[in-house]
Amino acid sequence: MILEERTYTLSTKFTLADYLEPYERIGLPVQRRILGNLVGGFTVEVGQLHSLVHLWGYDSFEERQRRRQELARAPEWVACLDIIRPMIATMENRLLVPTAYSPPLSPSGRA
Repeated sequence: MILEERTYTLSTKFTLADYLEPYERIGLPVQRRILGNLVGGFTVEVGQLHSLVHLWGYDSFEERQRRRQELARAPEWVACLDIIRPMIATMENRLLVPTAYSPPLSPSGRA
C-alpha cells in the first residue's frame, strides 16, 4: 500500500469554509467514488496555516495513476475544480511508502 498526501494552502482571500462547502458538496463524493480509500482529511492548526491535508490510500502506484486519470475525466470533478482551484495558493503532493515496521492499514485505510 502507498499513501498519497495532498496539501492545499488557500489564498488568504478565501476562508476554509469558502473552500470546504463546494468541495464537500461536489468534489468529495466523486473522489470517494473514484479514488476509493480516503484515509483522512485534516486542517492544519500549527505550521502552514490555512491549509488542508488529504491522505488517500492505494494498493500500488499504478492503481493510483489509473484512479487519478479517471477522476480527471469526471465531469463533476472538473466542475468542482472550476470553483475551488482559484482558491488554492499552493499545492504539494507526496507519495508515502510504509516502512517494514509501519502498522498495516486495513481496507478502510485506518491502522
